[in-house]
Amino acid sequence: MNANFMKRTEHAIAGLQRLAYNLWWTWNPRAQDIFHALSERKWRSSNHNAVSVLHSISHAELQARLCDKDFLASVEEVLQDFDEYLKKKDTWYAENVAEADGNLIAYFSAEFGLHECLPIYSGGLGVLAGDHTKSASDLGVPFVGISLFYRNGYFQQTIGPDGWQHESYPLLDTENLPVELVTDEEGNAVTASVEIGHSTVAFHAWRVNVGRATIYLLDTNREENDLHYREISSRVYGGDSTTRVMQETVLGIGGVRLLRRLGISPTVFHMNEGHSAFLTFELLREQLAKGAARPDAENWVKRHCVFTTHTPVPAGHDRFTPDLLDHLLSRFRESIGLDHHTLLSYGRERPDDDKETFCMTVLALKMSRAANGVSELHGQVSRDMWTSLFNAEKPEDVPIGHITNGVHILGWMANRTRQFWHRHLGSKWIYYLKKEAIWAQVSDPDLVPDEDLWALRYGLRRDMIEYVRRMMRHQFDRVGADYNTVQDSILSPDALTIGFARRFATYKRAPLFFREFNRVVEMINDPDRPIQLVFAGKAHPRDDQGKRFIQEIVGHSKNPALFGKIVFLENYDINVARHMISGVDVWLNNPRRPMEASGTSGMKILIHGGLNFSIQDGWWREGYNGENGWSIGGDAHLDDVAEQDARDAAQLYSILEEQVIPEFYDRDEYGIPRRWLQRVRKSMETLIPEFNTDRMVSDYVLKYYNSED
Repeated sequence: MNANFMKRTEHAIAGLQRLAYNLWWTWNPRAQDIFHALSERKWRSSNHNAVSVLHSISHAELQARLCDKDFLASVEEVLQDFDEYLKKKDTWYAENVAEADGNLIAYFSAEFGLHECLPIYSGGLGVLAGDHTKSASDLGVPFVGISLFYRNGYFQQTIGPDGWQHESYPLLDTENLPVELVTDEEGNAVTASVEIGHSTVAFHAWRVNVGRATIYLLDTNREENDLHYREISSRVYGGDSTTRVMQETVLGIGGVRLLRRLGISPTVFHMNEGHSAFLTFELLREQLAKGAARPDAENWVKRHCVFTTHTPVPAGHDRFTPDLLDHLLSRFRESIGLDHHTLLSYGRERPDDDKETFCMTVLALKMSRAANGVSELHGQVSRDMWTSLFNAEKPEDVPIGHITNGVHILGWMANRTRQFWHRHLGSKWIYYLKKEAIWAQVSDPDLVPDEDLWALRYGLRRDMIEYVRRMMRHQFDRVGADYNTVQDSILSPDALTIGFARRFATYKRAPLFFREFNRVVEMINDPDRPIQLVFAGKAHPRDDQGKRFIQEIVGHSKNPALFGKIVFLENYDINVARHMISGVDVWLNNPRRPMEASGTSGMKILIHGGLNFSIQDGWWREGYNGENGWSIGGDAHLDDVAEQDARDAAQLYSILEEQVIPEFYDRDEYGIPRRWLQRVRKSMETLIPEFNTDRMVSDYVLKYYNSED
């Protein structure tokens, strides 16, 4: 072996170390293939964690494996792609934003859902933040994220024999996660602090590299802190109101202080929901400390802040009692030079009402130059909700706009699907995800034949079913049940497959499908046109009604008449979601309108050829055109909840029996469902260019980040 070859292997080893600590690999299958090839067992057991894989392999083994010239060449190609990505100058942002140099967006979010190996997220808000970050990186937006490091994560879910959800909180091992301690030039942890009650709470930070973007996770688990302060950042949305205020103090005030400590000066502070709104207080404190008059300081803060609200009901917004805030923020209030009444007035709709609670959303709305909901309907709902806050004569005068959410398509795409589009659209299509002309090609049967599209759907459905069967083996083994005799009866690759996976909040009405049980049994067991359903999702630990919904569905899955045709997968996470959204034929979404602010789960199926069957709420109200899926209900809803539930269930059954099932099973002499695939094409052509985070982030840049109007 010559010296040049040895130099190449050492360079590749160093490159793999850099790559493992940058989550760019999470949306690049060839990079994932490298780590999978190094240790298939560790790759699976670590929930696809590149850092954990590398730590399980000695330098000697890695060096020897790279002596395989073909493997070394594959590694070098991936590393070259990685380096070219990081160094790329002609990004969308550089080409579309005048005076782009010097801009920096600081995006504050209570959670980031980036990948299953970093479980510091609870649901849709975090996954949206993760997708936002990835598209910001792809587009070249100068971007830094701020959140908390939850060393116990959200929770791991198991289902007991009685169908009841149980939670556990395993400790995350930072040594085997794609996070790096933020240190100074001497290698010491960079620290900052916040005032909580009568104490000073210190924290350090972990860096997460996401392509070109960086996220900092704040961690209060330090020896100098009292135990109860060390626990502030232990769990996602953990504890009571006191814990929430402390978490949001560290996130908002602490996040700004960390950025200053690192010498980072954002031009825009984007609050993703109200959890981080205390950052406006810290920015206000900075301006007042510089000698600015309070009105001028407030105007400075407003010019630099934008706010996205995700909550369509008043009860969903964080509200804290005056006594609690006076206790926890007293030292900070003294440092800012404001009395108790004045400080709390920023978070009150009626500033002079000393009995009114303090609302984080009100604070964010008052201290931002721009605010938006996350779909057109949600924008309307938000304007209605906050009309009195802005003293507006009518809701349309309320300055809250909307930018509809999207998904990071490359991050949610199955490798089988990516290879399919490479073959049919060429290698450059991934750079033009929001270009309508690209997706108009899908309607050309010469370019994308029905036969190829149907083969893709069958392959993806089979992949998902194999995954479900592996997961069900673990679930059976854990409770000591015999799986070998039933494994082949778990789902059929030939049956119409419907998916439902999301947070089990009660307004999402997970059991609505089972409202007429006998009718459901007949549909599922139709010998000529069977259907099957895959469910997954977590209920909040304190949401007993959500847990009862899970228990009901688990009970149905054990019913002999439905066994193997109704499946509930435990421990819903990004990996479970990725398999489901690629494999199901139909994505069912039946929230109680208008409580789904946007929803994004149904967007993830589009690239895979799945179809949406949804209430006219959130994004689907904008996306549905009569030909690209199915709608449950119209563009209105009743005040009578029970009556609305009954109507929605009746229409769900009617459309399923009269349209969805017949179209899926209407096959020609070659076994191809031509009408079904035409609907799939319409879905792809009309929805993919619009409902992706490349479009979403570019909207934020052009409408909010790069404008002070």
